[in-house]
Amino acid sequence: MTTVPIRLRWFRVAASVLFATALGAQATPVPDSNYTFHESMVVMRDGTKLHTTFFVPRRQSAPLPILLSRTPYGAPGSGFWPSRSYPELHTEGFIFAFQDIRGRYGSEGTFVMQRPPRPVDAGGGKAIDESTDAYDSIDWMIKGGVPNNNGRIGMFGVSYPGWTTAMAMLDPHPALKAVSPQASPSDMFLGDDFHHNGAFRLAYGLEYAWLTESSKENADFKVDIYDTYEWYLKLGALSNAQTVFLKDKHLPTWDDFRAHPNYDAFWQRQAMKPYLTRVTLPTLNVAGWWDQEDFYGPVTIYRELEKHDTKANNFLVVGPWNHGGWRGGPGKTLGNIDFGSNTGEYYRGRIEAPFFAHYLKDAPGGAPAEATVFESGSNSWRTFTAWPPKEASTRALYFGPNGTLSFDPPKATAGANDSYVSDPAHPVPYRNRPIEPTYGRGSTWSTWLTQDQRFVNDRPDVLTWQTAPLTEDFVVAGDITARLFATTTQHDADFVVKLIDVYPEQWEPNFRLGGYEFMVANDVFRARFRESFEHPKPMVPGQVTAVTVDLHTQSYRFKKGHRVMVQVQSTWFPLIDRNPQAWVANIFEARDADYVSATHRIWRTATAASRIELSTIVP
Repeated sequence: MTTVPIRLRWFRVAASVLFATALGAQATPVPDSNYTFHESMVVMRDGTKLHTTFFVPRRQSAPLPILLSRTPYGAPGSGFWPSRSYPELHTEGFIFAFQDIRGRYGSEGTFVMQRPPRPVDAGGGKAIDESTDAYDSIDWMIKGGVPNNNGRIGMFGVSYPGWTTAMAMLDPHPALKAVSPQASPSDMFLGDDFHHNGAFRLAYGLEYAWLTESSKENADFKVDIYDTYEWYLKLGALSNAQTVFLKDKHLPTWDDFRAHPNYDAFWQRQAMKPYLTRVTLPTLNVAGWWDQEDFYGPVTIYRELEKHDTKANNFLVVGPWNHGGWRGGPGKTLGNIDFGSNTGEYYRGRIEAPFFAHYLKDAPGGAPAEATVFESGSNSWRTFTAWPPKEASTRALYFGPNGTLSFDPPKATAGANDSYVSDPAHPVPYRNRPIEPTYGRGSTWSTWLTQDQRFVNDRPDVLTWQTAPLTEDFVVAGDITARLFATTTQHDADFVVKLIDVYPEQWEPNFRLGGYEFMVANDVFRARFRESFEHPKPMVPGQVTAVTVDLHTQSYRFKKGHRVMVQVQSTWFPLIDRNPQAWVANIFEARDADYVSATHRIWRTATAASRIELSTIVP
């Protein structure tokens, strides 16, 4: 029998919050008295057997629907308590089922990181992917594998289990009636776990590959230096990860990183966008504004489904959460930020449980609003008929002289710029040091996006512009885009852009947050991909180059008396690998000598007006 150890709390929230919390620290797990526990090895169409566990309510007066989650993190055993981990769904009444995907924990087969969808006509009916495994498992469940079910299945999950949910909806079993892909990745090169706009997510990518592929069960990433900023810096060039650290050990995903540095067919066939034209199921897409792993994915899935949603059954919920922060706990705070209400409980009780009750049990009134988003700043839930809102308009904040930021475009005709030296030997840390391993004990990985950005204010390689104190509320509702005009003395560069809410120095709700610099939106762009993610191109030293950085979307109210700040930098270490800045065709093959300093300039003239564009609505 497979159980999930408590240490999984430090792994991806998809498993940790869902499964580990219920087990506590008991040496002998006590079963949930509300359910009977069962486990089976379910045979797939190619003969592979997948370990499956399920929990059936003891006091069941009528057949109930099944809620299924498919996971690489270990299906829970008999000591799992659905009544504690899913109190709102438990009260509503469901059978809960969990399954280890291929090659993980109790299941047979080979694990493949994000196994791409199979060709529909391949294999004479024997070709497999996560969609076929979900189909075959559902077929087994409703045909007697799970007792006393009503013939309807719902699927849900956070992160990787969110992705397996999204995969299941591509070619759904007829019994699959509703799905909720939550924090699901959508494209691992453009915006999710492993890359953002082509920039490699170093610490996360290496440590997650080690976690899932160095053994059949999750493995700790152990290094000999507590501060991983120092460890990765001493590791040196990206090529040293294999030769110095992994040595003769080969992780399939790390090998894929090295072999596919650009957006080639390998990454494109994994991306979900091309497959989302045929989904017809009611879909509840869920995201967190401060998701440190997969924010791009769920919003992208929602938007792609919306293009083909003729039945008005595609929904979006975004709250003030980190990765999976809606899944357990009240959801009132994140890091140092208090959002004023129990947002997680609101989601689970007012949106998720009614959604599944409506589509799986015909309960009335359970369809949510088209878009339900939490507006931080005012700390209130808002609903819209579309996201971004149809009534939103775009305003621009322009970079100005002396670190100013304003709605007035620059008038300078030449020469106006701000510069900094980016030195790969002294990269800007992405969060306060020491930086523990991503999933290590005491790590602040789960809340780093809410950290006070004042920790980089004294660095000469971080540029800052900010407005005067606002005279009225300024409400962001929709997309945020940074449009930079840059020059460099080398041939490549990364540009990190951060949109920040600067609190007043005297902030009455909590004096400890006086002057706090709260990051509202952010991302990085690797300039070699400015014209094409498939075909990188060097920058020309000294030539003004346009670089557009998608900062995604937000619902945020900058309150009167606050300031709006923008920061630009070129390193974010070790979240993002260091750009050598000298031109190399494949950064994964770069050597230590390739990493050189460069002077970057951000221009703010009438014809090269660097700015940030925001979708806004009337306060």
